[in-house]
Order: sequence, then structure tokens, then C-alpha cells
Amino acid sequence: MTSNAAQLHDNSAWTRAQPALSVLIPFLRDDPASLLTLLDREGAALNGQVELVLLDDGTADMALTARLTAQIDALALPARLITLAANEGRSIGRNRLASVARGASLLFLDSDMRPDHDHFLQTWARLTGEQAPAVAFGGFSLLQAPDDARFAVHRQMAARSDCLSHDQRALQPEKHVFTSNLLVRRDVFDAEAFDPGFSGWGWEDVEWAMRVSRRFEVVHLDNPATHMGLDTVETLAAKYEQSAPNFARVVARHPDFVAAYPSYRVAKALKAVPGLKGIRPLFKRAARLSALPVPLRAFSLRLYRAALYAEAI
Repeated sequence: MTSNAAQLHDNSAWTRAQPALSVLIPFLRDDPASLLTLLDREGAALNGQVELVLLDDGTADMALTARLTAQIDALALPARLITLAANEGRSIGRNRLASVARGASLLFLDSDMRPDHDHFLQTWARLTGEQAPAVAFGGFSLLQAPDDARFAVHRQMAARSDCLSHDQRALQPEKHVFTSNLLVRRDVFDAEAFDPGFSGWGWEDVEWAMRVSRRFEVVHLDNPATHMGLDTVETLAAKYEQSAPNFARVVARHPDFVAAYPSYRVAKALKAVPGLKGIRPLFKRAARLSALPVPLRAFSLRLYRAALYAEAI
């Protein structure tokens, strides 16, 4: 294959299906097999209404491709696997998935998510059939997530800021939108795709939601899935380092929205602190200290993120 070539593999259910909802699952060096197994429990009940489209965004693992191909062939749900030789990135990859999906609504679902109940896809399919919302976010939880000590800081941070009820999320509908469990009507996505100018990790989904919310209603409901991909402090810190330029891009484009975000207000306050660049590593060091209480470590990591953002804006 050339660097931008795509290999396609469809199962036997794909050709005859006429789906109303396309579930779009990008992955890179992850194995989505467990997610596929859980989703396929609903395959018979959905009777071709929902299709799966997976994108391997440059993993380059032939053994994984072979395993997934065999699994897809055995699914009741219509499914297509797209395998890329080279990584395209989060925004471009999701745009590619949308371009080949056949449903009138698109459900973006990360490969490390796990439905929290056995009517997950049926709930989404019913919503699209009865209401066809422009944008809807189902939320996510930590119900099935690992409780290893090395993930304690991430768990504490996610529980506080991300795993919120639909009523809480609806207070700032554009802020609490992540591509982990996100329904988008096709015409909305055709009008507002993900910005390919974002690179690395973070903020491309929230920036997209900011743009969309200026033109369409963003609704929230409780149809959660568990975010299984908890990270260590080191991994989270590295992601925050990647995300700083993306945060600056969001600030430049949407100052009205960002002004209400605590992360922005703290970053602005830290920007005035003399010698911040020398202080910033201390926040990360404190977050890594297992002897400290987890809430204090999480607070230190939030300060580390804010200090990074302060230098970027």
C-alpha cells in the first residue's frame, strides 16, 4: 500500500443493510474487539438499522487486522473495517469515517468505550428515529473502568469534571461534548466537520461543538458508556503538553465560550505569576507523588495543565 492507501473489509451483512445510524470507531494501536463483542449483543434486535465503521488509523499490525477481520465476518451487525498504512490524525480520521458512513445519523464512539447497559445502540437508534437531534451526547462513566492505583488521579479528575449527569452537562452544552459517545445528524456534520488543523491530543471535539452550537441545538441525555482508557499521571501530563497549542487555537477562535471555563481563568491568573516556567515542573512532580492524597495530586496535575495553557495563550 502507498502511505495514504486504505484497505476495506466488509462483512456479509454490510451489503444488504440499509442503516439509519452509523457507529464510527477510530482506533490507533488499540484492540476494539471487546467493544465489538458488546455492541453485537444488540445486532439481532437492530435488524440492520445500525452499522459499524471502524478505522485503523495506521496501527500497522497485520495480526490485529487479521483478528479483527475474522471477528467482523462473524458479527450480526453490518460492519466495515478501514485499515490505513499511515496515521492521519484524530480530526482527519473521523472526517474519513463520516464520508463512508451510510446512516442519516453518525455515532462517534471511541474504541476504549464500553456500553453501560445492553440497550445502548437501541436507545440511540430509537432517538434518531423519533427525534433525529442535530447533536446529542450520551455521557460517559467509570462504572467498568479499572481501579488500579496507578490510575487513581485520572479517575478522580474524570469523576469530578467529565462523568456528569445530562442535567449538569446541559448547563454548558458545548463544553461537555466528547467524541467518545457523540451522535451527530449527517447534515450537521456536512455543515461543520472536524477541523484538520488540530494536531496531537485534545480540544478538537470541544472546538467543533462550539462551532456547531452557534447554529444547531446540542442536547444531552443519559445513555452512558464507560471510558476504559484511564491514564497514568505521566501519560496524562504528556497529553496535556500536546494539547496546549490546541487550547490556544480554541481561545483565539471562541473567546466568548472559553472565558467561562475554569481552565482558562486559572491559566490567565497563572500567566501573571513570575517565574511560572520554573514552577510548572513542581506541579507535575507533586502529581506523581503517590504518598500525597489523590485529590491533592489531581489538583496539582490540573495546575500543571493550567500552567502549560498559560504559556500557550
